Amino acid sequence: MAKLAVSCTLFIFFINTLFQSASAAYNVINFGAKPDGKSDATQAFLRAWSSACYSNSPATLHVPRGLFLVKSISFNGPCRHRIVFQIDGTIIAPSSYWSLGNSGFWILFYKVNRLSMHGGTIDATGAGYWACRKSGKSCPPPTRSISFVGASNIVVSGLTSINSRFFHIAIDECVNIMLRKLKINAPSWSPNTDGIHIQSSSGITISNSAIMTGDDCISVGPGTKNLWIERIACGPGHGISIGSLGAYAAEDGAKNVTVTDSIFTGTQNGVRIKTWARPSNGFARNIRFRNIIMTKVFNPIIIDQNYCPDNHCPHQSSGVTISGVTYRNIEGTSATPVAINFGCSSSKPCTGIKLQGIVLPYFNKAATAYCKNARGSGSGVVVPGSCLG
Repeated sequence: MAKLAVSCTLFIFFINTLFQSASAAYNVINFGAKPDGKSDATQAFLRAWSSACYSNSPATLHVPRGLFLVKSISFNGPCRHRIVFQIDGTIIAPSSYWSLGNSGFWILFYKVNRLSMHGGTIDATGAGYWACRKSGKSCPPPTRSISFVGASNIVVSGLTSINSRFFHIAIDECVNIMLRKLKINAPSWSPNTDGIHIQSSSGITISNSAIMTGDDCISVGPGTKNLWIERIACGPGHGISIGSLGAYAAEDGAKNVTVTDSIFTGTQNGVRIKTWARPSNGFARNIRFRNIIMTKVFNPIIIDQNYCPDNHCPHQSSGVTISGVTYRNIEGTSATPVAINFGCSSSKPCTGIKLQGIVLPYFNKAATAYCKNARGSGSGVVVPGSCLG
């Protein structure tokens, strides 16, 4: 009995020790941060991150309620164990648009693995920068609000991002990222404030999120593969875009992308593929758009292989190969007479386009479809009628 009692005592001690070590918590206030929105908390955040990153057990970095002023910051990995980044307050950028330097990043997670970020708000205070851009003055490089570069096995849940100066969330050279239950908001006139931008990454899932912004709700750049997007409320904004692709002659493509069960409201575009009109070995293939509702969307279904946003057009033929694109169960209203617009390349026509279950009137009138160098087929109900060759 004595041995059993000792064994039980040692077991309980082990469990308690394990529990305590597994719940190591690092509150940024304990490292000198002040929740007043005025005191610079950058170094305090870095000290808290360092402690969490080098902890001998899984750790939680906690940002409690309040406003925390943070300048350009890089959370570097790899770390020893899993980290939970719990935000209950608001992280705010300095109001001066020169304050974040020239790196192009505000909050950067670099080569971080096994991170879960939950809750909270990040406010990039972009109004001053937008005004600078609009005025034509000399402005610093645009700054992404939160970026993941070379990261893997990341979950971001319940985060709110507002007033970004450039992309709200950027994902580059990453593997296995899950973004869910996000709220992204910037005015419809704010320049280049894409909600989420992905490039050179695989195994990315974006779900159950509301994105209202001044550019693409989600943009998919070169080198993206195995991307799943579902249950997105997009608008205002420029829609969900594959591209732009083909900016360079030697460029990777985008493949295995699915957008499903989503709603577009008052957006400039719905589901779009856009490429530059110049030689390139890029591609977009195995793309699926399905189960989508469009409400007063200006270009509900569009392929634009003459993408030229700033009138500096190359005036060549796009070398990007577009193939295997499926549009299924897309309904709603078009805000323009042309609801389906396939403007494909003369040198690399689009192939394998499939339309099924499309109903997109121009308000209460019949809409039209436009096809140029586009090949494929339609089945079932397709309104407006398919023009595919």
